[in-house]
Amino acid sequence: MTKFYPAAYQANKGSALDVNRDFYQKIADATDKRELVQSIHVPIRTGQAWTVPAGHVFRIVAKEGAQVGDLNMWNLHNPRERMWASRTRQLQGAHVSTYDRLWSNLPFLRPIATITADSLADYGVDEHGGRVHDLLGTRCDPYVNKLLTGEDFDFHCHSNLTRAIMPYGLTEFDVHDVLNVFQCTGLNSDDMYFMKACPAKKGDYLEFFAEIDLLCAISTCPGGDLSVHLWGPEAEDPLKVCRPLGIEIYKVNESLLEGWEQPKSPDYKGNHGMPFPRWEDHPDAKKACR
Repeated sequence: MTKFYPAAYQANKGSALDVNRDFYQKIADATDKRELVQSIHVPIRTGQAWTVPAGHVFRIVAKEGAQVGDLNMWNLHNPRERMWASRTRQLQGAHVSTYDRLWSNLPFLRPIATITADSLADYGVDEHGGRVHDLLGTRCDPYVNKLLTGEDFDFHCHSNLTRAIMPYGLTEFDVHDVLNVFQCTGLNSDDMYFMKACPAKKGDYLEFFAEIDLLCAISTCPGGDLSVHLWGPEAEDPLKVCRPLGIEIYKVNESLLEGWEQPKSPDYKGNHGMPFPRWEDHPDAKKACR
């Protein structure tokens, strides 16, 4: 019999992992108390960046059917703070859904967005162990394509995201590991990453509450719905299975935000085990005092 172990990271009462589900459910349910402030069309095989004020909601929508989107997030005012896929994977899960939070990197480490609604929440685990909205894999990129095929191919999520964020003063070095929205993935019996055809249908969505002012970017994956092989002897151009995505940004009625405040970073005041240098111990200290 397989023995199941509990998650390594457990939530204490009142910790940032102890999510106030009632608050986020209220945000999700009160669609009559939100105002659409921006709607964005993201064509196939492109990238798009947008900003979301703290306390607003944004929704990623499968506008015409199955399509994977690779999502990045940054602190709008300090892009050194950005979504940390691996820590989110540890704290929340390798696949995320309603009430899960996306966490930022060190030394910031705070939830920067919380999922409020997921039309694919009932997908669960399929017969192959596949689940949706994964943090297991990362974006496709032209470098691994060159490595695997020996060919230059420009249609990749890494490239789309790079182009999308350039107007905001960011570069390829700012693109980071992604949340694969609508993507179905898992680990096979050889502990290898697999991808399945996207189960999203027209109108499906994943919705987020912005905990801080965000800069977001998404790529409409050039692999489309991932229903065709991208590498190996059966590989083919997936252009025929590529579809656009939509982004909807909503302003939430202030009455729904009562009691909410932006998350704070942990107030770690240590020095990573290093002693604080004292000026009086510096060999030039006495010379400077003469």
